[in-house]
Amino acid sequence: MIDLAHAAEAHHGVLALEDLSMFGRDPWWLVLIKAVFCFAFLMLTVLFSIVWERKVVAWMQLRIGPNRHGPWGLLQSLADGMKLMLKEDVVVKRADKVVYVLAPIVAAIPAFMAIAVIPFGPAGNEVSIFGQRTTMQLTDLPIAVLYLLAVASVGIYGLVLAGWSSGSTYPLLGGLRSCAQMISYEIAMGAAFASVFLYSGSMSTSAIVDAQEDRWFVLLLPVSFLIYIVTMVGEVNRAPFDMPESEGDLVGGFNTEYSSIKFAMFMLAEYVNMVTVSAVAVTLFLGGWRAPYPVSAFWEGANHGWWPMLWFVLKVQLLLFFFIWLRGTLPRVRYDQLMRLGWKVLIPVSVVWLMLVATVRALRNENYEFQQIVLYVAGAVIAVLLLSLVADVFRGRREKEAEAARAAEAEPFDPMAGGFPVPPLPGQELPPVPRRRPRGDRELIASGAPRPDSDGPQDGKEADGV
Repeated sequence: MIDLAHAAEAHHGVLALEDLSMFGRDPWWLVLIKAVFCFAFLMLTVLFSIVWERKVVAWMQLRIGPNRHGPWGLLQSLADGMKLMLKEDVVVKRADKVVYVLAPIVAAIPAFMAIAVIPFGPAGNEVSIFGQRTTMQLTDLPIAVLYLLAVASVGIYGLVLAGWSSGSTYPLLGGLRSCAQMISYEIAMGAAFASVFLYSGSMSTSAIVDAQEDRWFVLLLPVSFLIYIVTMVGEVNRAPFDMPESEGDLVGGFNTEYSSIKFAMFMLAEYVNMVTVSAVAVTLFLGGWRAPYPVSAFWEGANHGWWPMLWFVLKVQLLLFFFIWLRGTLPRVRYDQLMRLGWKVLIPVSVVWLMLVATVRALRNENYEFQQIVLYVAGAVIAVLLLSLVADVFRGRREKEAEAARAAEAEPFDPMAGGFPVPPLPGQELPPVPRRRPRGDRELIASGAPRPDSDGPQDGKEADGV
């Protein structure tokens, strides 16, 4: 069998295997309480995020925002939810009834399932709930991050099935857009996760947070963090990547034919996914439940007791503010730009960065000094850049020679072929247009008088005008 201890090397070079023995020992009623807490945490965060988003965007646009329901409009999202539940539930006649009803459920349930493996506090520092010592995490798995990717992939089916089952053209286009967008961005997201696996030596969320004790992965793996930030915005269909539900060209996208509680479930799934991807970013790159540096350096008890939950919630709220900031700042991109960014930029960059991280980890495992690793990596990067420069020079020279050969072989283009003006085909050029004389050199010429630059009368007429 493969020695798992060697596959689970921690970032400081000590071989260790994550200890998950503290999970799975809670009584059933405590598991139920923790599950209800995770559900309530997501719901309350969503209700707050909707109000916060409308307030922040209104502040950015010099508006007032919601200020009627509750103090300072804090109950606006609750009022919106009640309004959606009380609206008429319309079912399209040509829709596939079973799939049409199940699609919002399929989109919403996976969004709630991902929070189960997110640690709100240290696994080794248990808290007391009704006299029972337990961890501040529902459960953990040796492959917890793969579980997160799998759950996020299931949520795509809800959007695709919603667009297909509506029996309408625009929802179908929105569902196809959503499927293509999420699949393309999940590839780069998985490569960003793989860099974290290589550096932490584990796929367990609690072990990944423990590996960030000395330094957060946002400092060690900045490229992976930036790739994940971009992909998480595309994953949840938020502006500027909200193409599956762009109102301008798709009316409303995959949820065009939905109303009442089913539309509310799609909206709930979007905001719950925002909270989930933010929690994953905090766990993998921002130290998880750990207090930021100034606090942890001067306060020994910052990462004990119930305080870790406060740091975790604050980090999640900062990332939610980042979502809102993007929506109020950037315009929506075109769909071809969205797909080009995913396939031609994010995926190649993430793969190259993953290979670089793997090389550094392999050199560290061989006990190479840090200076030697920097020299090797810098030399490899310079060599690749030089090779690409030489390839670009030769490619440009060949393209110019081929273009010159095509121009020499091309027949002269006649724009009046057949008696009608026709546009040039690819590779053809219009004949040069005779330049007009400068305005200062023009003179008024009387009708029938000879031109200054001609030797005789104009238009074949005699000088006497006959």
